[in-house]
Amino acid sequence: MSFVLTPLAGGALIGASAALLLLANGRIAGISGIAGRLLGRWDGDAAWRIAFLVGLLLGPMLYRGVAGQWPAVRIDAPWPMLILGGLLVGYGTRLGSGCTSGHGVCGLARLSPRSLAAVATFMAFAMATVFLVRHGGLSQ
Repeated sequence: MSFVLTPLAGGALIGASAALLLLANGRIAGISGIAGRLLGRWDGDAAWRIAFLVGLLLGPMLYRGVAGQWPAVRIDAPWPMLILGGLLVGYGTRLGSGCTSGHGVCGLARLSPRSLAAVATFMAFAMATVFLVRHGGLSQ
């Protein structure tokens, strides 16, 4: 039963935090934008950005406190593939002016046509990548 409740609770918490950030601060919960603005010039709004990112990092500890164990994480990809994937995702977030959380969670909820196009694009590329890795000889 926990295999159903854990993702459901996680999704509900993501939605609630995105809604709370929008209602309280008028800001979109796009992680690339929140983190990216901390890497450049700080405009006096760094406190909420840092608090949001610290909250993300504290999530696994909260999970451990509630579930009594650390979240199960299994990564089968080799380091070079993980690094390449991370660089491509970073490039894609700059190219698409946002990340999956900004476009997928917040943008679609606001019925943004730009976010719909972005989500359709990164989902299509994700499916193509999985197909190529599994069936095209690009796996380990």
